Amino acid sequence: MKNFKSIFKGNLVLKITSLNAVVIAIRLVISLVIQRILAVTFGEVGIAKIGQIRNLMQIITSTASFGTFNGVVKYVSEHSEKKAILNKFFNTVFVFGFIGSFLSATILFFNASWITQSLFGNLDFLELIKILAFLPPVIAINIIFSGLINGLSDYKKYAKIELVSYLLSAVLLLVFLYNYQLEGVLFSIIITPILQLFVILYIFGSIIKKHINFKNIKVEIPFAKELLGFTLMSFVSSILLNYIELDIRTTISNKISTNEAGYWTAMTFISKNYMVFSSGLFTLYVIPKFARIYEGHVFKKEVLNIYKTILPLFGLGMLLVYIFRKLVIEIVYPNFLGLEPLFKWQLIGDFIRLAALVVSHQFLAKKMVKIFIITELMSLGLFYILAKYLVVIYGAEGVVMAHLYRNIIYFFIVLFAVWNYFKMQKSNIDYE
Repeated sequence: MKNFKSIFKGNLVLKITSLNAVVIAIRLVISLVIQRILAVTFGEVGIAKIGQIRNLMQIITSTASFGTFNGVVKYVSEHSEKKAILNKFFNTVFVFGFIGSFLSATILFFNASWITQSLFGNLDFLELIKILAFLPPVIAINIIFSGLINGLSDYKKYAKIELVSYLLSAVLLLVFLYNYQLEGVLFSIIITPILQLFVILYIFGSIIKKHINFKNIKVEIPFAKELLGFTLMSFVSSILLNYIELDIRTTISNKISTNEAGYWTAMTFISKNYMVFSSGLFTLYVIPKFARIYEGHVFKKEVLNIYKTILPLFGLGMLLVYIFRKLVIEIVYPNFLGLEPLFKWQLIGDFIRLAALVVSHQFLAKKMVKIFIITELMSLGLFYILAKYLVVIYGAEGVVMAHLYRNIIYFFIVLFAVWNYFKMQKSNIDYE
């Protein structure tokens, strides 16, 4: 027992993972209850529509902040004690946020009818999209502050934010569900960032003021070139991914059935619920840690340390999910009969993706824009092409098959890219 305690105390990866696990476990229980209520109330069709609005929110989250989140994490982790540098940096960040918010709001408002028709096949939720058009500034500020907190690696307080925000958003969703049915659920999803921002300001207000001197914020962009790289990476990894998911869901609805689209959406919800266990680790530990590693053997040692810590835990968790998949379906998505065959493909694909994501965060930590974009485009391209081909043959199961196949290929691509990066770094040092 003493030996375990000493290992736990000395392993920051395990600390963050375990604390994050407690928060996510609570979130998971709440999420399962909510998903069951939504599934029973609205069925496969309603779940598919909720999936559409969540994908749209992910796109707006990225565009509103102009993709600066990972850039904020990186630069804050590297210069947390250098106030002069951070002040200039946040000048650029807020200018980017203003540009992203303005463009997002304008596009949403003036294209609301087309967006609504594309997402839902009708104009029933047009007013919701118009309301969403006024929220990008809030979303941008929320993302900037979240990036600051992640960059400081204050994982204990960050866990509080995650938990409190989720609890409040869950209550909000249930209240609006009771009063306004599906439209209320969608509305609660789009205004959740407002709640998150209030929670961040309440818990982290003094720390935000300490690191961001709002009185000295100017309209200047000295870090524009550096942040544009993160904007490009965010466009590929977030915006393009969510657009592809939207398109695939629409394809399933049109070529197979809306019920099949609901099965796939339900599977992705389950996947995102357990994959979110890793999100805090990446932003709070992996990016800040990798940003300070410059030698291949040190990087390899750190990756193996992360693998030894988290892969067995995730592997066991995913195995349990597969073993009890029928129980999960019965509890969370009753009568979703087409959901069971999707589990094996999704779970194996997610496990391999987790292993690949640990390594690929080196691209974000070192702002390797070109390599990141190339590997992500290859990954998304493979997924899109395979999904479009296999969905016609296997229905929704074909999409999760595509998810597995592309992640196997992506893993080896990422390993080769990072190995080649350190090889070139060593060659440059030897040459000098």
